[in-house]
Amino acid sequence: MAEQVSAQERLDKIVVLIAANMVAEVCSTYVLRVDNTLELYATEGLNRDAVHQTVLNAHEGLVGLVASEATPLNLSDAQTHPAFSFRPETGEEIYHSFLGVPILRAGNTLGVLVVQNRAKRTYVEEEVEALQTTAMVVAEMIASGELSALATPGAEPAARHSIHKTGAVLSDGIALGHVVLHEPRVVITNYIAEDLPKEIKRLDTALTKLRADLDRMLERGDVAESGEHRDVLEAYRMFANDHGWSHRLHEAVATGLTAEAAVERVQSDTRARMLRSTDPYLRDRLHDLEDLGHRLMRQLVGQDHAPSREQLPDNAILIARSMGPAALLDYDRKRLRGLVLEEGTANSHVSIVARALGIAAVGEIPNAPGIADPGDAIIVDGTSGSIYVRPSAEVESAFAERVRFRARRQAQYSALRDLPCVTKDGQPVDLMINAGLVIDLPHIEDTNCSGIGLFRTELQFMIGQSLPRSSDQLALYRAVLDAAGPKPVTFRTLDIGGDKALPYMETVVEENPALGWRAIRLGLDRPGLLRSQIRALLRAGGGRSLRIMFPMISEVTEFDQAKSIVERELTYLRQHGHTLPERVDVGTMVEVPALLYQLDELLERVDFVSVGSNDLFQFLFAVDRGNAKVSDRFDSLSAPILRVLRQIVQRANAARRAVSLCGEMASQPLGALALIALGYRSLSLSAIQHGPVKAMILDLDAAKAAAVITPLLNAPTGSVSIRKALTEFAEAEGLSL
Repeated sequence: MAEQVSAQERLDKIVVLIAANMVAEVCSTYVLRVDNTLELYATEGLNRDAVHQTVLNAHEGLVGLVASEATPLNLSDAQTHPAFSFRPETGEEIYHSFLGVPILRAGNTLGVLVVQNRAKRTYVEEEVEALQTTAMVVAEMIASGELSALATPGAEPAARHSIHKTGAVLSDGIALGHVVLHEPRVVITNYIAEDLPKEIKRLDTALTKLRADLDRMLERGDVAESGEHRDVLEAYRMFANDHGWSHRLHEAVATGLTAEAAVERVQSDTRARMLRSTDPYLRDRLHDLEDLGHRLMRQLVGQDHAPSREQLPDNAILIARSMGPAALLDYDRKRLRGLVLEEGTANSHVSIVARALGIAAVGEIPNAPGIADPGDAIIVDGTSGSIYVRPSAEVESAFAERVRFRARRQAQYSALRDLPCVTKDGQPVDLMINAGLVIDLPHIEDTNCSGIGLFRTELQFMIGQSLPRSSDQLALYRAVLDAAGPKPVTFRTLDIGGDKALPYMETVVEENPALGWRAIRLGLDRPGLLRSQIRALLRAGGGRSLRIMFPMISEVTEFDQAKSIVERELTYLRQHGHTLPERVDVGTMVEVPALLYQLDELLERVDFVSVGSNDLFQFLFAVDRGNAKVSDRFDSLSAPILRVLRQIVQRANAARRAVSLCGEMASQPLGALALIALGYRSLSLSAIQHGPVKAMILDLDAAKAAAVITPLLNAPTGSVSIRKALTEFAEAEGLSL
């Protein structure tokens, strides 16, 4: 009870002091609750019996208007305003003038601070600014949880309540831990300036250093530590030199704030205003301005860089607005359990790295860095795309049980590690994994997979600060082959360009980047880049077997051109005395629909083909897999796509060419079941899905599955759900999906 009295008394003293200093007859604090209402928490001047009794809807009255608009409201005659709402229990009908300011923190509205007078008057600018400064102090009280003890259950302050948000799945898994902010807010210890000229000088010095730092980065042509591209830095420099931004900062200091408090106020006001904009350009610019504000704040407190990323607490859950793959790899992987991003898609570079690290990740969470404080308990559900900040004991217990269940399942999968991957009716299946980074290599031993069916060579290029040297490429490819030992590795040449831009290379703006200048198209137009990579691959494969695969081949002539580069590089290395691979198999991805009409010609030329089901599905249905509005409209187990996949495997088998499939379809037990039923005997999938898919295969009768799917493919399109039929078959057979 002592804590309750202390919190209430402190809030009561604040409203009394404000009323006295502003010569106001009323000062009241309203706090936003978890049920989206505003509760009167303290007052000087209104009826004290109304405290904790008066509750307004979030948009009700003048107080609700201030909260919803997140801007001050200054009225000389409040009762004539159309939003005025009369509450008789407060006794406020005798007061005419009204000044309300939002209580903001990180752009979030936590409540409203109000002063009132009987006389009709307009409050001067200095009074508005003074009330805003006090609101910043009250915001810290609310955010700290100090007022939670005053609340009735179910009506706690919104700032500290449990939050459940749903976004997009970036990486599978469930993680329980505590929040670590990628760009943590600088803690302000002093809001009120004691020496205004000194604060102005501190602000000017910090602005000068900030601008100089940005200039140096741009002169180097390099990227910032967090991985921003040059055009982002150009935008930062423009904002840093913007007179309007500088003027607002100086105005805030002039009201009596310290330089740090001034930056906090301008950031919070800007965020609250821009978050309410429907203009996507303005919302994007908000990210730039906020990052700039963080940099300026660190200059003021003497932190040239963000705090160390190596000293993570156990079970850390990282929260960021956006992040590049290199930044994620800076963190201690042994302690990092999860990732939450405001931006990010399942195919983004950072998502690929998160999956390689085996950490749960969720993206597209609005205002992600603003919904939690460092140390807050958080759950990341990478199976559904949900996060829970400050979860209840019941929710935490339920997810802890799910984690234990997944651990038990993983132990069961591990027990299958050394068993041959053979169906119940004796059909062997090569189950390989996808990889792209050194951190993926331990999965070869962990899973006892058949090899690496897809090594994404572009990831080395994406996470670096500059173009990898030939020696760096050679070292990586040798390390991969060494780790795989006798198991095959299929290296896909660079799939960059289009929507996979490299931060240190000039970006070509295209209307349809996924269909544009990328992959082999870029490689053939820039043969020096492709030759350098192929030479490194051939040298790494010296004395052993090597498999090279080209992406995005649209015509057989493109394959001919690409293969001729391999042959020229073999000749070059032979002439210069290098040890050549014992065998070089050259193949291609089948992912462009036009190649389906050239299969016979293609199969005469290649040593193997690998179906890229993700892009093939996307191109066949003309559907953007990253667009939530259309991605769920088409089923990957529908008859059209399965007929195409059957055609490819049958034609490849007839031509005696090795055929495999890599993509999300192979990573799902039901999808893998369908593929085996179609005749595929080589699949490449994410390492985390190796166990579930292998468990399904060991219990599968491939002949029975083929007997189920064949008549379904011959039936009229849409007459039956193949997904439903295969699911029922799996349940009847006792297969784990």
